[in-house]
Amino acid sequence: MEEVKRIPYGVSNFVDVIEQNQYYVDKTMYLPLLEDQPSNLFLIRPRRFGKSIFLSMMSAYYDIARKDDFERLFGNLWIGSHPTRLQGTFQIMSFDFSRVGGSREQLEVNFQIYCTGELNIFMNKYHDFYSDHIRTQFEAAPTFEAKLQVILGEAHLRNYPLYLIVDEYDNFTNVVLNEHGENVYHTLTHADGFYRNAFKKFKGTFDRILMMGVSPVTLDDLTSGFNIGWNISTKQQFNTMLGFSETDVRQMFQYYKDCEQLKGDIDEMITEIKPWYDNYCFSEESLNRDPKMFNCDMVLYYLRQKIDLGYSPKQMIDPNTRTDYSKMKKLLNLDHLDGDRKGVIRRIAEEGQIVADLTLSFPAKDLVNPELFTSLLFYYGMLTIIGTRGDRLILGIPNNNVRKQYYDYMLEQYQNKERISLNDLKNLYDNMAFDGDWRPAMEKIAYDYKENSSVRSLIEGERNIQGFFQAYLSINSYYLTAPEVKLNHGFCDLFLMPDLQRYPEVEHSYILELKYLPAKDYDAKGEAQWKDAVAQIHRYAEGPKVQLMCQRTTLHCIVMQFSGWELARVEEV
Repeated sequence: MEEVKRIPYGVSNFVDVIEQNQYYVDKTMYLPLLEDQPSNLFLIRPRRFGKSIFLSMMSAYYDIARKDDFERLFGNLWIGSHPTRLQGTFQIMSFDFSRVGGSREQLEVNFQIYCTGELNIFMNKYHDFYSDHIRTQFEAAPTFEAKLQVILGEAHLRNYPLYLIVDEYDNFTNVVLNEHGENVYHTLTHADGFYRNAFKKFKGTFDRILMMGVSPVTLDDLTSGFNIGWNISTKQQFNTMLGFSETDVRQMFQYYKDCEQLKGDIDEMITEIKPWYDNYCFSEESLNRDPKMFNCDMVLYYLRQKIDLGYSPKQMIDPNTRTDYSKMKKLLNLDHLDGDRKGVIRRIAEEGQIVADLTLSFPAKDLVNPELFTSLLFYYGMLTIIGTRGDRLILGIPNNNVRKQYYDYMLEQYQNKERISLNDLKNLYDNMAFDGDWRPAMEKIAYDYKENSSVRSLIEGERNIQGFFQAYLSINSYYLTAPEVKLNHGFCDLFLMPDLQRYPEVEHSYILELKYLPAKDYDAKGEAQWKDAVAQIHRYAEGPKVQLMCQRTTLHCIVMQFSGWELARVEEV
């Protein structure tokens, strides 16, 4: 009996995946499409979307040193039956710039050490292609650039095809930008900066180049030094090249179910994970023709937990991704956002989407431009393409995993102003979920809003009261807290949909309608507004979609009415 394939969670080496009998989601059918593109390519995707293992697969496929390993490594994959003429014809030079960092004084030294080490690996690997004389020259060369020049000169003379593959091409400079500031960043990416000079050496000296990263910032700053790259990040034919499609996920789950490793109904599992990990689209042309994509690592995390535990993980968000979001938050400088960008974050969190133009690349100095902020959020996977409005894109929050990050950002902002006991709130949420005792929790949030004068100076009005409630409701685990859900001819303010897959003991669900009037208008308009709200929420509750999402729980329709910053009336209707 064949040994069950291991789950390649956290593994980015393609050869290891194949040789160590790990499950591989086949992406080799994209190799011919890449070959049809210009010779120098850039691709930007969010973290944990399978970039590294894809580049590793490419390296193994095109590597002349692995030409004879083709059948063993690729025989069972799509490309095994459809090899291209370029298979096994290149010497591969690889860099992963996420491995470079250090203090300001050590940046260039560390860069030199890392790149020199990679070139030494290259020379050892392709030892037989280079004469003793060339290898002696290479060893005597004092710098990375000098060593690279020896290789490039000999390869050109001998007509050796070279393929340059760079993973995390922007990581090094993103870290510099984050930790050392724009001046240091500008120094190394402009004029005679050592990082820019390295890219100058790449220009025009390799037969093919593919670089991948997570942001377009470095790409723009380096274009004058490396201005021949073709950006395929939003091209339709590569929309599904990275990430998992639903078909990929179903096939993988079915494999482990057939091997008796995974128990449960696959349709139910897909239903459970889609709201958390799915719904990424990177090309406008793909909206109505391609499947939406899952985050690879999140799916593998869920699968690993499901097999090990026999049930779904209590935390649907992989704890290992917290480092990614911490890095991203620092890079976006969310702790020091100006008013305009704070408004962008709040608007996206509260409405779930924003209409914007997508900028393909921009220099680091433009990071502070609020008009480009939405593009940066898109590249980091915090927004995805969900529609169009005229000639502009509608960018939306892709899933609950990302939505939770927005809520966390808002929560941090509010907590920095005045700390609220989250543990006390969680105790109240227990009572909401299991006993239907909703009033203490709702009144607690409303009271904290009223008492938090510094928050009130930042947020005012119905929309922003809603944002405050979203942030504090998001810390409960029992509900998927969704704003602006379309229900029966309208959009409710907040729908607390019970997560019965993970918490079947939950017995109550909630629709919240939040209404606001300036204090000066409350006496004159309050009663009419209340009646409208009651009629609205009754319409929502009667819809078949609500009944389906609430399943067997008791649905509570709660209307909360604010007069200025103070809760004036709250009832279950």
